[in-house]
Amino acid sequence: MNSTPNTARENPHLSRRRFLRGCASLGGVLIASPLLAALPDGERRTLAFRHTHTGERGRLTYWRDGEYQGENLQILDHLLRDHRTGESMPMDRALLDMLHGLQQGIGGEGEFEIISAYRSPKTNRMLRNKSGGVAKRSLHMQGRAIDVRLCGCDLKTLRDRAIAMKAGGVGYYPKSNFIHIDTGRFRYWS
Repeated sequence: MNSTPNTARENPHLSRRRFLRGCASLGGVLIASPLLAALPDGERRTLAFRHTHTGERGRLTYWRDGEYQGENLQILDHLLRDHRTGESMPMDRALLDMLHGLQQGIGGEGEFEIISAYRSPKTNRMLRNKSGGVAKRSLHMQGRAIDVRLCGCDLKTLRDRAIAMKAGGVGYYPKSNFIHIDTGRFRYWS
């Protein structure tokens, strides 16, 4: 058992300060979006995923009591790895928060089906050579983008909710049955 005192429970403002410092270190991405404001202590952010290429599943609480949960984040980073090379990297925590906000905005706790999350530069080059729709400097290579659909949610509804959040980029790919979201500047495309 951890004997370190939980300062967030002792001083609720300290938890908020730590959260805001973390936001500042992410270049203000989190501060800019109202859906990503600090949540009360005791609240949890949980996401469920199924990777469409590996079949792996995970349902993890990645944020609890005002703090990101390091061990669970590592598990999510592995689940969101480049399935072609096995390489992983820390995914942008703001991206996870966007997914959580998107899920909450839809009003469900459905499972996100992952089409693509982190992409190694090698995989990105290979995909770019096959398709003109893959960006040379894709945010997937920085762990700042994910292509998903949400079980039980119409794709158009998911896209519309993602656009309404105005938290980053949103791509709509109905023929391939997924949306792209990223933590870049707000923009959207089809």
